[in-house]
Amino acid sequence: MVNRRIVAVMVLVGCLVAGTGLAQERTLADNWNDFLHFAKIGNLDLAKGYAQAILDSDPDPVALLNLSQANPTGYELATRVVRTANDAELVALTERLLAVIERGRFIRRSDPQIIVEEVRRLDGGTRARMNATERLQNAGEYAIPFMLDAMADPTRSGELKNIIETLPKIGRPAIRPLVAALQMQDSTIKGEIIRALGKIGYTQAIPYLRYVVENESSSELRDLATQSIRQINPSAVNTPAAGLFYQLGDRYYYHDESLAPQQGSPIANVWFWNGTTSRLERAEVAPTYFNELMSMRCCEWSLKSDSQFGLSIGLWLAAFFKAEATGLEMPEYFGQNHASALVYATTAGPEYLHQALSRAMNDKNAAVALGAVEALATNAGEKSLLYAVGPAQPVLQALVFPDRAVRYSAAIAIANAGPRENFNDSLLVVQNLAEALSGAESGQTMTDWTPEMANSYAVRAAQAMLKVGVSRNPVIDLLQAQSALVAATRDSRQQIQTLASDVLAYISSPNAQRAIAESALNADNSMEVRIAAFNSLANSGKMNGSMLAADTIDQIYGLTSSVETDPDLRAAAAAAFGSLNLPSQKVKTLILDQAKS
Repeated sequence: MVNRRIVAVMVLVGCLVAGTGLAQERTLADNWNDFLHFAKIGNLDLAKGYAQAILDSDPDPVALLNLSQANPTGYELATRVVRTANDAELVALTERLLAVIERGRFIRRSDPQIIVEEVRRLDGGTRARMNATERLQNAGEYAIPFMLDAMADPTRSGELKNIIETLPKIGRPAIRPLVAALQMQDSTIKGEIIRALGKIGYTQAIPYLRYVVENESSSELRDLATQSIRQINPSAVNTPAAGLFYQLGDRYYYHDESLAPQQGSPIANVWFWNGTTSRLERAEVAPTYFNELMSMRCCEWSLKSDSQFGLSIGLWLAAFFKAEATGLEMPEYFGQNHASALVYATTAGPEYLHQALSRAMNDKNAAVALGAVEALATNAGEKSLLYAVGPAQPVLQALVFPDRAVRYSAAIAIANAGPRENFNDSLLVVQNLAEALSGAESGQTMTDWTPEMANSYAVRAAQAMLKVGVSRNPVIDLLQAQSALVAATRDSRQQIQTLASDVLAYISSPNAQRAIAESALNADNSMEVRIAAFNSLANSGKMNGSMLAADTIDQIYGLTSSVETDPDLRAAAAAAFGSLNLPSQKVKTLILDQAKS
């Protein structure tokens, strides 16, 4: 929003100009030059007024770019304002102006008409060819489809020599579209692409060249690809493509700066070869998750090279979880029926999920860790869940992860897997389940922790503990969660109250049984909760006998003997009373109280 002071300055500027009779003739150039002038002399209010006037006029990005290029000193001044000015409003307005200029740079760079004209100018004189080469270099990756179109056009064979000579001069930005074009059928042009990649000389082309070596039917193209690899890095000549693609995918995953999308563009491009049209196509994606998408594509090429290269599956899953964590819609090329990362993860199986989880543990990436653990919770048993990657067991590492969602999910996964053999950190499983149940705030939270998440984890933790109890698990000691479970019987949520009583029934402890009884006898609880608690008390009595105080037993007896007690509650209380295996005196009294003389 524009603050009142800037509005006042803008009104003043308008009045001054109107007084000279020039208000209708004021141009973008006038406002740009006055912005620069007042920024230079330190009149920041007027500088902000003129900056806001430019933005309010919805300026043509290319026109503003032309003005900035006509006055390089002024453009440098604007960038210096962003770096050094102490006025936050001026900095923000200037950043917006520079963003418009960058948009103009992108529009001009990617303009197909301009690119087509520059490709044709390569066939002109020396100076024309030099200028065209410079402009095509500025266009970068956007120039490649049109250069390849010209190379494939039989009516332009006379231009071929100059285009081939210029192709590698485009440099690093040309690599992604060029390697996508290696899927073409035209062996002549493919050979020139292979040569160009070798001359450009960046390692990101090597996996694709190696793929040609391993899969191309033409021995000539295989030899050319080998020569290009040798030009870039001789040591990679005999390295399998699957491993090379995995390494490249790993670099994308960690946002290697040398692989960043072309600068100055509000979007990034993922390139594809359309075999039907025999043309390069690009899918515009957000730069925010460009690296993750490219990591996934590298993994896909790795698996095309060698379907048994399992490391690429783990990396693909991690990259997909990481891309989803941006919160952005997945790119259109995924298609409507493309499943979510979790679907692929649960299908993939524990081995690959542990790879993704191990990576997330090392990176402290909560989104990837949570996705992997949730998938493991779905499809992993004891042995596969406690799988070791190197010297570490990723799921056990997750029990001490800074993010609570990851810790809780790991504990739930382990509890649901029902381990029967002792393992280190089994106590941490119960601690995390108890913490999730109680909603205690401890540790760092990287994921967005909402009341809905807290409730979901409380329910899931209680359900996992109940499964531990029902299975009589010898490894996970529920007694360590007793305090949290007792407190949960007094929770405001009926589901939590009921689950807590259910779990406490499997703990052989006077405090556990007494907490169940208190919940059952509490008249403030709903009828559903009280009946469920009596059912839990019956289970506890069957397994552990009576551990209740005499006055508590008398209260239960009072309910079972009173005709005023709700019939369903009375029946549940009676069942619990009988399950406590009390001395015969109590039962005799109950019988005689109802007898008619």
